[in-house]
Amino acid sequence: MDDFHLVIITGMSGAGKTQVCRHMEDLGYFCVDNLPPMFIPKFVELCAHSAGRVNKVVLVVDMRSREFFDALIHVVEQMDQENQPYDMVFMEASDATIIRRYKETRRRHPMAPSSRISDGIAKERERLAPIRNRATHIIDTTELKKSELKDKVLRLFGNCQGEQMNITVVSFGFKFGMPLDADMVFDVRFLPNPFYIDALRHKSGAVPSVAEYIAKWPVTQQFLEKLDDMVDFLVPQYIKEGKSQLVLAVGCTGGMHRSVYIAKHLFEFLKARGYGANIEHRDLMKNDVHEHPRQE
Repeated sequence: MDDFHLVIITGMSGAGKTQVCRHMEDLGYFCVDNLPPMFIPKFVELCAHSAGRVNKVVLVVDMRSREFFDALIHVVEQMDQENQPYDMVFMEASDATIIRRYKETRRRHPMAPSSRISDGIAKERERLAPIRNRATHIIDTTELKKSELKDKVLRLFGNCQGEQMNITVVSFGFKFGMPLDADMVFDVRFLPNPFYIDALRHKSGAVPSVAEYIAKWPVTQQFLEKLDDMVDFLVPQYIKEGKSQLVLAVGCTGGMHRSVYIAKHLFEFLKARGYGANIEHRDLMKNDVHEHPRQE
């Protein structure tokens, strides 16, 4: 249980618990929404016996009833007595903000289904006061933009947990269409094309003879120097911004020679810098290839 991390998210209805839960999922946490508090000890026990497969858990607890509230107080007190480590995130916002959000969604407040939203907010604040006092983190979303909330969650539970952005490098052919999920697209059709060399036409850009042909030109060397410098600058900025995934797409005409070579170079460059990177040659097998690399 030493590496098990439990986060309980609770707080005011309409304050952003669901949004925080989604951001935690992006950070690799296993999230359970609306778990009755009385089930928390058993759930934690099951996770402890998962052989490390479930070691980062988020539980979202709503105060739907008096029974839920009493059960959560009991569970938290029990975990404190047993020295069970956990983080509790308490979400709150101003009355005006919560009222506006409920009116926009046309939902009823769970604490006042048959009366005014303001009545439900007042009851919930009073009931949650003891829980708020036990919270390890309090997040007020009154003035927070969605991007700011994501950044706050990342600062609390992302970098401190050793998370890193996942980078995928994709080679593709423009004649087969651009990757829809690409964050950045590099068009390398300006590089010398091995397709016009009979001995290289049916070999991929990962084959040494093709790679040597593409690499020998000054324009290729200049481009790689500028590409490495740009990626070296941009990736830390994306990580700082809180981006969890980055797709870098490299395209040439058919996705067989130049894009494969540049994508492989970019992948190796990122790995050498210590980033978590994957490579995919999307359109390589759509061409007549006699020699091709194994997918990495």
